[in-house]
Order: sequence, then C-alpha cells, then structure tokens
Amino acid sequence: MAKRDYYEVLGLDRNASPEEIKKAYRKLAIKYHPDKNPDDKEAEDQFKEAAEAYEILGNQEKKQRYDRFGHAGMGSGGGQGFGGGMSMDDIFDQFGDIFGGAFGGFGGSQRRTQVRRGSNLRIKVKLSLEEVLNGTTKKIKVQKLVNAPGSEYGTCSMCNGTGSVTRITNTILGQMQTTSGCPTCGGTGKRLTKSAPGANQDGLVRQEVVMDVEIPAGVEEGMQLSIRGKGNEGPMNGVPGDLLVVIEELNDEFLERDGQNLHYQLYLNFADATLGTSTEVPTVEGKAKIKIAPGTQSGKILRLKGKGLPSVNAYGKGDILIHANVWTPTELSKEEKTILEKLRSSENFEPKPGKNEKSFFSKMKEYFS
Repeated sequence: MAKRDYYEVLGLDRNASPEEIKKAYRKLAIKYHPDKNPDDKEAEDQFKEAAEAYEILGNQEKKQRYDRFGHAGMGSGGGQGFGGGMSMDDIFDQFGDIFGGAFGGFGGSQRRTQVRRGSNLRIKVKLSLEEVLNGTTKKIKVQKLVNAPGSEYGTCSMCNGTGSVTRITNTILGQMQTTSGCPTCGGTGKRLTKSAPGANQDGLVRQEVVMDVEIPAGVEEGMQLSIRGKGNEGPMNGVPGDLLVVIEELNDEFLERDGQNLHYQLYLNFADATLGTSTEVPTVEGKAKIKIAPGTQSGKILRLKGKGLPSVNAYGKGDILIHANVWTPTELSKEEKTILEKLRSSENFEPKPGKNEKSFFSKMKEYFS
C-alpha cells in the first residue's frame, strides 16, 4: 500500500513551522501511545506512522529533500521508515522527550533499555540517462560492520540489565532520587564478554556485502536515497544504520539534461535549412525522425513532446528541445563561390529579422509555456 503524505499524517500544510510540526506529532503520539492503547494493532501502526512522519519533517535536511522529491527521495521501495526497521523502543529512544511527563517516562510506566544503532553508510551510484528514464536495480558491494559470529554478550553488572542506574543524594530538602542511563553499558543492559577474532570493542567486524539497490525513475544529480536498515549493524545486535545512496549522472554524448527536459544541438547545412529536409535526432530510447521546414532559421527550437525524463514525484515526462544551428561553411570551391556570388544580391537572400525572427527569450517562453 502506498504511503500517505507525511504532512497529511500530521494534519499540517507544507508551510508548517518546526514548532507546529513538533506540536502535531506530540498530539498524535500521546493519542496513539501504546500505554493508552494496549494490544491495539491499529493504534500501534498509527503511532509508528506519526513517528516516521516526524522523523522526516522534524529534520530540516530530510524535510527539504522530502519537499523536493517526495517519498522517492527518502528511500527506494517499501520497508522504509519506522515500520520497516525500527522498533517501538527506537521511537522512544529518539523522540521520548517529546512526550514530556505524560506517561511517567520515555516510553511508559517503566524505563526501557536502549538499543544501540549502527552508523550510516554512504555510497555513490552512477547512472546513464537510460537508467534515469526507466529506473534500475544496481548490484553494489559495500564494506559494512556486522556483528561477528563468536562474540558473546552478558548482562551489565552495573545496572543488572536494566539499562539505568538510580542515585540517591542528600540535599537540604532531604533525599533526592534520580534515574539515568547506565554509563557502563550505554543504557543497553548488556556488555561484551567475549570478542570474536578480528572484532572491535563492540564485537563488530568489517565484511564485504553484495546487495541490490532499486533506483526509481526520474532521479537527479545529487539526490540522496535513504534505504532503512542497510547500513552498519548496531553493536550487540542493535538496530542497523541506513544506506545513503547519492545519485551521480553520467554525461550523455548528445543530450544535455535540464530538469525533466533534454536539449540537443542540431547542425544543418545551408541548403537543408533553406530547402527543408528530414533528419534523425537522438533520444534516450533510440533515434527519432523529424522534418525540417523550408526556411528554418538558426536558433529555432523544435520540440519532441514526451521524449524527455519523468519526475520522481509527478506524472508525465519532459520534452526533447532541438536547437537548430545553421552551419556556415569555412571552405568553398571556386564553383561554390561563383554560385553564392550570384545569389548574394538576390532579394530573397536579404535578412528580414523583423519579419521572420523572434528573440531567444520569446522562443524559450513559447516552448516552456
């Protein structure tokens, strides 16, 4: 099922301020909190959906990417977001402070142990115009940290596996009790008791992994896709980080991209531009035959509608804009010079820019309207 728009999830318009976004999420998080809706799967799904929306819209960088590219800019396919790789504990760890004191703690009546999250991985993927047009699946190799087989974990002796420690201090007002994350295990309640050969202090080892990455059609240079849970694994079997895929476009030999449109420079000889002709021009999917009208002027723009690129966040395709350039020969035979000398004084060879020509800006406005 297609994901709902994140603004729709939070009941906001696209001009909402950071304060309004936070306030809307807190309202939904309290409404669908698991402590208020025990054993209610629908409420749990809405709780996760709201958290996913806030994760994106509450982060300025992710929000800008989402505003520009929509869901396609946040990941490639289903299973992204909290519902596809993060537990309820992860939501409480990241956003628990937003609940304030509504439920007596980060996640409910008792404090939950924290799950350590793996770091993100970033790779670049180079795409041809054909791959941008149709979308593609790339098989990539990455060096990532994984939990090493043979590493063993035990209960933290400092917090006895609770992930938190309680301290009592004497003040002039009496004794005060404070609870905080365990400094020894980082709030996980676990510690590494046996490290596998080659593993680091967290029991992780670097390993080459081959995976398929789906790239949607219409992506652009510099766009970043975030694939949930495909980054480095979390220590002690924690939550894995994300794989960030940065798009890099390969230059095409003939076509130049401008958003969804493509531009092609067509060079015509003087005779073809004057008498008219038929010729072939390149497209992403092959060649297309076009007609050149008699009297075509240099700078005229022809358009192949719908032969451009799709948008990742909209329907339809752009166009190919063909820029006619009349080629002036630099070397002529004696016979060619004689012919041109006879034509030089012809009335039809006199330039008539006021009658036949439009300005470059007028042409561009006409074809882009």
